[in-house]
Amino acid sequence: MATLNKSTCIATAFLMLAPPAHPASPERGSLEHIVNGAVQPVLEAHEVPGMVVGLTIDGERYFFEYGVASKESGRRATKDTFFEIGSISKAFTATLAAYAQESGSLSLTDKASRYLPALEGSNLDRVSLLQLGTYSAGGLPLQFPDHVTDQEELVKFYRSWRPEYEPGTHRLYSNPSIGLFGFLAARSLGKSFDEVMESLLLPKLGLEDTFIDVPDHRIGDYAFGYTKSGNPIRVSPGMFDSEAYGIKTTAADMLQFLEANMGQQELEDDLSQALATTRTGYFKVGDMVQGLGWEIYQWPIELDRLLDGNSAELAFKPHKVTKLDPPKPLPGQILVNKTGSTNGFGAYVAFLPGSRIGLVMLANKNYPIPERVRIAYEIMTALED
Repeated sequence: MATLNKSTCIATAFLMLAPPAHPASPERGSLEHIVNGAVQPVLEAHEVPGMVVGLTIDGERYFFEYGVASKESGRRATKDTFFEIGSISKAFTATLAAYAQESGSLSLTDKASRYLPALEGSNLDRVSLLQLGTYSAGGLPLQFPDHVTDQEELVKFYRSWRPEYEPGTHRLYSNPSIGLFGFLAARSLGKSFDEVMESLLLPKLGLEDTFIDVPDHRIGDYAFGYTKSGNPIRVSPGMFDSEAYGIKTTAADMLQFLEANMGQQELEDDLSQALATTRTGYFKVGDMVQGLGWEIYQWPIELDRLLDGNSAELAFKPHKVTKLDPPKPLPGQILVNKTGSTNGFGAYVAFLPGSRIGLVMLANKNYPIPERVRIAYEIMTALED
């Protein structure tokens, strides 16, 4: 693979038509210096074929494009390239469920078994939709067992599940938890998850380049991911893959999603309230406040604490929670973030609503999460100086 350096890293800026809220905008040259200084050493150290970094600052968008979307074709990575975003998809799943609540189709306090009769009489009679959406059902595992490959085995898995903790007392990050959450939310709306996401939610958000299944006529814009050994790869099908890690999108659309979350997009009232629901704090684990899909921190925060909140320790082990009663938005300045990975892609998004700053990093290699957090932290703290 060619080394990524100044001659192969392309950076371009694209500005929104709306005028900035403040008279002075950041200078392109200074932004490029900040972003390149944070990103290029990581790309080189981990041999990342391509990355796109998007920034929204006071409603003004900037894109920095590095390397290639496909090593085989040499096609460049751009703001319009589709990347797999892995678990950042959970923020979209959470938005769908919150929107279903606003439309009157469900309540997050409903029990999970209400929307799937096959689960009645199981331990999911005691688990709320909110607990599924915040990984606090009582110990659902990170992944499904290998034998769960169809609807029959799926139902057997949930019916035989025995919680290790009282629902609502412990957090254990789990695709079966939020996957079921999204599945049941879609059922409450009378459609499959893929259908309701692509025909309802994504259009309402104005995201024209965000898909679960990239259409055939756009497949040329879909990046290849790369394994540690450099082989091309894309995500494989799995149970509740759409709900937990299935979104493919562009840096441009992801910035629009962040702007919607920061109140910078014109949306219908129900959808604006749904986005606010996803950014509500439900409980704490250390410095991290669990939202619905999102993870939230008071800002400013020390880098080590932000790394702790995005660590393998928090992702793979159960943690007792401190409930926020009632659930509420965090006061003052906050940072909202989420990581996402598939076997060939690595992504990170973060935004500071109070400063109207948002950052998107999409790459076609699953490079270490601490590196993603450090890059974002370096950029965002520099922008606030």
